[in-house]
Amino acid sequence: MKYDYLIVGAGLFGSVFAREMLKKNKTCLVIDKRSHFGGNCYTEKIEDINVHKYGAHIFHTSNKAVWEYVNQFANFNNYINSPIARYHNEIYNLPFNMNTFSKMWGVITPDEAKAKIESQKNTSIKEPQNLEEQAISLVGIDIYEKLIKHYTKKQWGRAPKELPAFIIKRLPLRFTYNNNYFNDTYQGIPVGGYSLLFENLLKGIDVQLNTDYFNNKPYFDDIAKKIIYTGPVDRYFDYCYGELEYRSLSFQTEILELENYQGNAVVNYTDDTVDFTRIIEHKHFEFGKQKKTVITKEFPKEWNTGDEPYYPVNNEKNTILLDKYTKLKEKEKNVYFGGRLAEYKYYDMHQVVENALNFAKKEELKL
Repeated sequence: MKYDYLIVGAGLFGSVFAREMLKKNKTCLVIDKRSHFGGNCYTEKIEDINVHKYGAHIFHTSNKAVWEYVNQFANFNNYINSPIARYHNEIYNLPFNMNTFSKMWGVITPDEAKAKIESQKNTSIKEPQNLEEQAISLVGIDIYEKLIKHYTKKQWGRAPKELPAFIIKRLPLRFTYNNNYFNDTYQGIPVGGYSLLFENLLKGIDVQLNTDYFNNKPYFDDIAKKIIYTGPVDRYFDYCYGELEYRSLSFQTEILELENYQGNAVVNYTDDTVDFTRIIEHKHFEFGKQKKTVITKEFPKEWNTGDEPYYPVNNEKNTILLDKYTKLKEKEKNVYFGGRLAEYKYYDMHQVVENALNFAKKEELKL
């Protein structure tokens, strides 16, 4: 056997794990079916702007060890995620905060905002039966109608009345004039893009791109002592119990002869006059001053076999399927599963890094 580890997938989990094993003088081969490493974090330079090819990625964490770890491989700027919502021609700050409430109702103090929200809640709903009832019982009718209803329908392809209430167990209401979307201690974007981060993570490690594990599985299974698999868990087991469901996305990217298109990196479109959910203006992630700008419209869509999976559909059907595949995973010898696809769980980037580091530590104990 040529390698200690074969790592299927050059995203965050696989790249971090490979780096940690290299430190222990273990040999790794990282393969990925795409033409680039970095998974969905990949950035491509267009018009000297680092374009987030698979949607906006903002690194945020309160875990100091994780923050210090990623900063070894890239310098992170001080970008603060402060998205705005556009409802027709009205602009609101996100997350829901005093700027949102002041714009919507003309209120000034937190007490006024709280009173307005309480007056709009449907207190007769004791046990919400769907997402619409859940949202109105939490934030009232105005916020629901303008900032949740149509955005949710576009995101999930179903009316909120048809979606389970548990999708939004809570909706954070912030009674301060603070537009920072995240509550984490650390936040930023790699200067030079995420691709630079991955270049440094994978430096000195064998990487094969445009390489599909399943096109030559017997060969790859025989090339290493252990396999770290980060792809879709149902694909690994040849969909023997059926396909796990996802929501997918498509992207429409444009180069514009403008210095500044929308004045913010992320603008959510919360009405039903357009099919896309948001527009990303990539230069604002790194405070760019380029003469042109690059924008990407994000269109949610139903997932079909062959589409890129983004958001797991956490309903009863998929929970039962996942449990079956989990039992199969436990029977595998020398094959380990990690990352959002292999675990069928939507992770933030810092959670993937933390999971990979923890798994690497367990492996080190075996060495």
